[in-house]
Amino acid sequence: MTEKLADRRRADLEKLPRVQRERLSHIDFKLYFLGELRRADVVERFETGPAGATRDIAQYREIAPENLELDPATKAYHPTAEFTPLFEHQPQRVLTALSQGFGEGIGDQLQPMVRCEFPHALSLPKMSVLAPITRAINRGKAVRLCYTSINSGISEREIVPLALVDNGIRWHVRAFDRKHREFRDFVVTRMKDPTVLEDSSVLQEETVERDDQWSRLIELELVPHPEHPRPEVVQMDYDMPDGLLKIKVRAANAGYMLRRWNVDCSPDHSLRGPQYALWLADPLALYGADSAPLAPGYINPRGEGNQRVVQAL
Repeated sequence: MTEKLADRRRADLEKLPRVQRERLSHIDFKLYFLGELRRADVVERFETGPAGATRDIAQYREIAPENLELDPATKAYHPTAEFTPLFEHQPQRVLTALSQGFGEGIGDQLQPMVRCEFPHALSLPKMSVLAPITRAINRGKAVRLCYTSINSGISEREIVPLALVDNGIRWHVRAFDRKHREFRDFVVTRMKDPTVLEDSSVLQEETVERDDQWSRLIELELVPHPEHPRPEVVQMDYDMPDGLLKIKVRAANAGYMLRRWNVDCSPDHSLRGPQYALWLADPLALYGADSAPLAPGYINPRGEGNQRVVQAL
């Protein structure tokens, strides 16, 4: 497809109401990733009548006539060999839709679109705990709760939740801790009986704008581990044709991310094993990040005693 034609199609789509673009995007998704589309797919997904679904399919065909063809025997549309997606489908959203459903159903009714298997989540927060926390984040409020930490056991805390963080293993909350007067990470599953403090004012020093570790973005340069037997495979796995993957991550989360992906952060790439496919080319990029001690092999250039210990472990 020529760039001129692509621009014209984008312009045609922009003229349509947002709700119709969403329906056309669903048609595009079904054709692209499932290889078939029926009028009932649009009716069931958006609860529109058959006539409305027919109009949506006709609109899609008007914009991209070469993208689909009707099989008279099955009354299903299929993508043609010339199919080019009309919409940019984000990988994470696509994989979520394929594995957990695309908003079709409520609660336990959600079903994967194709056979799919993924790791069981062994640590999930209780909804009765999560809901007050997310309300506080959304409304800029403080929360009183009981919290159990590895170092000090159970205690009552007042925190100002700022953001939810998924580190790949469990969820934690980035928050201002009024007990220690600093920003910390709190594991959601270790919280009990959170109560939103409606009448407690949040001070400027407790807001996300004052959290330097959250605001600071670090650029990390990852390369295939020098000891990996097949660096070309690593380049394929991480889409790094030039042998370099640059990512930006918050200082508060860098250590979690590097630990999740088993990135060797030792200065001399000394960690060994098939799990270490990547090496952090410049470990000094982590200097000053409170989460750095979580990174595999990281050595504080000023000595271990000068590095703050991450609390949410």
